[in-house]
Amino acid sequence: MTLHDYLDFVKQRNGHEPEFLQAVDEVIQSVYPVLERHAEYRKLKLFERMTEPERLISFRVNWIDDKGEVQVNRGYRVQMNSAIGPYKGGLRFHPSVNQSVLKFLAFEQIFKNALTGVPMGGGKGGSDFDPKGKSENEIMRFCHAFMGELARHIDHRTDVPAGDIGVGGREIGYLFGAYKKFKNEFSGVLTGKGIGWGGSLIRTEATGYGLIYFAENMLQAAGTSIHGKTCLVSGSGNVSQYAIEKILHLGGKAVTASDSNGFIYDPAGITEEKLEFIKDLKNNRRGRIKEYADKYKTATYQDTPPGADSNPLWAIKADCAFPCATQNEVGAEDCNRMVRNGVKLLAEGANMPTTPEGINILIDNGVMYAPGKASNAGGVATSGLEMTQNYMGTNWSSGEVDEKLQHIMRNIHEISLAAAKEYGKPGNYMVGANIAGFVKVAKAMQAQGVI
Repeated sequence: MTLHDYLDFVKQRNGHEPEFLQAVDEVIQSVYPVLERHAEYRKLKLFERMTEPERLISFRVNWIDDKGEVQVNRGYRVQMNSAIGPYKGGLRFHPSVNQSVLKFLAFEQIFKNALTGVPMGGGKGGSDFDPKGKSENEIMRFCHAFMGELARHIDHRTDVPAGDIGVGGREIGYLFGAYKKFKNEFSGVLTGKGIGWGGSLIRTEATGYGLIYFAENMLQAAGTSIHGKTCLVSGSGNVSQYAIEKILHLGGKAVTASDSNGFIYDPAGITEEKLEFIKDLKNNRRGRIKEYADKYKTATYQDTPPGADSNPLWAIKADCAFPCATQNEVGAEDCNRMVRNGVKLLAEGANMPTTPEGINILIDNGVMYAPGKASNAGGVATSGLEMTQNYMGTNWSSGEVDEKLQHIMRNIHEISLAAAKEYGKPGNYMVGANIAGFVKVAKAMQAQGVI
């Protein structure tokens, strides 16, 4: 089969799922040389099998709001691939959630999880429920209703969900409580749990910290470091907050943060004090990032209209860029601006935040580019460490977990570079990460036969 034959095969089955097709297109562009080299992978149709979920579950979620009215939402769990371990991937509660988005995320999760070295398969789930504007009791009732259906499909050795957009520590608590009641057991069936009831230290920080650890490895491989670098960060949630925190720890300067309404630019840099303000604003008061500019006069705020072709945040002169908000937030024009402004590195904190056209512009112009499946793998890696602690019935210190996280991110960096070099694309992290993850899963599927 030619490369186009693989794409046509997937398009015929999933033509109405643009996000999923985009993810598959990116991966096949990288791993096609592996398929050409390995006739056994082609014969077993391993790539085609990876693009089909092992199980795709869709269910109705009925719940009652504070007015006593019945509400109906859709729930999903995509169990994509379990060749190297239990399904592992987050739950997302957001109006944009649909089958295409979750299949794209679950497909990416296969390779991301494989890169960590922790035995985890790929999965993803969620609902079109929107936690924004809901009361505490409404969120609790929805989580209990959602888990009432999901509980029959998951288990600590089968499928271990975590949090994602719209699902933080509060929601994980409600979901875990419902599972414990339904199953009458206390098990590590969810990760992201509270420290006092099975959670892991550093889990909250892990995705943002891991992102910057990976970027630091990239910069060191190029003979420099993040120290003294000016950094653009999008988003203001968990990943963004801890990416900014680790940039500060390593001597860099983050100058931006954003939300769905707009962004702030603070040329003086986001200090520890200012970051604590962002954390309180977003985690406790759930306010708009605009309030940062109201409080700190060194900063300016700019609205970002929905549907715009480019985001002026990425037009700010800087050394490094870390998109941490959502998929396809960085387009071709944004990447052209970054190239003109001398950005040397872009590492993804979100899942697939850069469009394919944008990625090509970055790579063609010598910008170091790290795909999310490599650079934002710290979150799921630490979820895997939480699973291990639950299996063992123990808790590691924050120092122990952080050391393991740094080791995992360093290893992902090394195996990505090695795979890229082996297949004639030295320095190309996207190709290397896709190939390294694919080969690991392919070998496991080959060993287990056609099942």
